[in-house]
Amino acid sequence: DGYSHLSAYERKRLKNITENAKFFAALKLHESAARLNQIATKRQSHVTKRCKPKKVEDETARRRSNRLLRVEPLDVPLLETPALPGAEEYPRVPVGPLPMVPEDQAENSKWTEALLGTWMRISELKADDADRGTPDIKRYQESLSSMVLSAENIRKVVKARVCSMAIHPSESTILVAAGDKWGHVGLWNVSCRSEEGAHIFIPHSFQVNCMHFSPCNPAHLLSLSNDTLRCGDVTRAVFDEICRSEENFSSFDFLEENASTAIVGHWDGDVAVVDRRTPEMSPELSADIGFSRTRTVHVHPLNKHYFLAAGSVDVCVFDVRYLKAKGNKPLSSLAGHTKSVASAYFSPVTGSRVVTVCADDKLRILNSKNIQVLLIFKKQSNKIKTHQNSQPKPSWAIWDPKQEHCFLVGSMAQPRQIQVFQDTGKLLHSFCNVDCLSSVCSINVVHPSQNILVGGNSSGRLHVF
Repeated sequence: DGYSHLSAYERKRLKNITENAKFFAALKLHESAARLNQIATKRQSHVTKRCKPKKVEDETARRRSNRLLRVEPLDVPLLETPALPGAEEYPRVPVGPLPMVPEDQAENSKWTEALLGTWMRISELKADDADRGTPDIKRYQESLSSMVLSAENIRKVVKARVCSMAIHPSESTILVAAGDKWGHVGLWNVSCRSEEGAHIFIPHSFQVNCMHFSPCNPAHLLSLSNDTLRCGDVTRAVFDEICRSEENFSSFDFLEENASTAIVGHWDGDVAVVDRRTPEMSPELSADIGFSRTRTVHVHPLNKHYFLAAGSVDVCVFDVRYLKAKGNKPLSSLAGHTKSVASAYFSPVTGSRVVTVCADDKLRILNSKNIQVLLIFKKQSNKIKTHQNSQPKPSWAIWDPKQEHCFLVGSMAQPRQIQVFQDTGKLLHSFCNVDCLSSVCSINVVHPSQNILVGGNSSGRLHVF
């Protein structure tokens, strides 16, 4: 044909160009057809057109599955599709105060009364903080080695992934609260070695992102969901509603020792000041701090007007006294984060250090006075992954409230463990038990005065060392 040197692909291409030109010409798209004709007519006279094979009219039609076609089979009724467990199983809780009635109230009312009675009783006792100093590292390391995990101190307290935890400051009874992704709050009296020691309450419609017992009155348990901030008051057996939003809350912390005001972070980056003493359900102030996302907020332990906010790649210190609706400038920015920051917390005694967890697989300890990076070390065997708020939470690094220079973080290393680091980067201790701990404890909480550590996993199970 004169073009034998062309490959099959080039001949096919010329054929397609010719056919496309005819098609566009038939549509009278003159400009497009003219350009295509100009390309195609250069070699069109020498190209032979291949004959199309004739279709076989009596070709057998391909069989298609009725199931894939979603066609109901004749004379066979379809079975009802079972409902998938999810948010539909738990309807939204009503607005306003809710009675402190557990999910299994009908069966275990006496056991529930015993649990709430224990909470009320231990909240009346004042903790002795006479010897509340920071122990030296050697003594502290010895106390860590004495903490063990046994099978009776493991329990499934909530039904889904643990998103937050709080531990009661009582020195006589171990009472732990856990919040899961369906808005459930589980209370577990660890000191009670029986089945009736734990109960589930449903004060929220969405995942419980943050929980704290009130520092001045531990009979109050404050819990923050995506849309509400509530206070569980055991003396009145009610979950009061303090503030309401539209699925926007991410974390909170108290601004005063009496816990009357709080700073609340939002998933869209803003922060708000909430006063529990006012009857309104809206915050006193909403402030744009320039973040695209605010995951955690934490108040300085000594200077309560300073708070730390961690967002996408931002970790900044702000002064709540100068917050306004727009145009807020941070007092200082803790730079160096290249990816999403999961959490940032002041050290518990002086607040002179900050520990952050970042999606670049690094833990950072920063000096909050000089904003210098004291340490950056990569955890090769313990990668820390960051997700959106609808995904599993990353491991948070938290300070031990009894030790100014040490923090804990859940590890993905095998065997599964919770690691304790000194602020110099030295690994002090690893909490593990091959027989009892086989999952990652991404959410952890430490008792403020006793050698007690609680780790929560993605199935709702708590582990108490």
